[in-house]
Amino acid sequence: MTAQPEITQPDPRKRSKEILDAVQAGQSFTVTRDGHQIDELVPRRSSRRFVSRQDFTAMSHSAPIVSLEAFHADQCATADQYLDDPDDR
Repeated sequence: MTAQPEITQPDPRKRSKEILDAVQAGQSFTVTRDGHQIDELVPRRSSRRFVSRQDFTAMSHSAPIVSLEAFHADQCATADQYLDDPDDR
């Protein structure tokens, strides 16, 4: 594993376009102040909205078995907490 390049605290202000372009391209940086590591600047992970059928099937095989009775009991317990109708006030 290679070490992340270090940038000093003022660098993002002075070189913002260069640094943000690098982050957008997947580069990470360690931010330092007075020679001490204070933070990391890392690319944002993209969130997946859809899962392929193959991935869902693979994940489902390793999922724990759910007791339908326990699931129903949890739903009933949660629903009972909200019996107050805010419109009745």
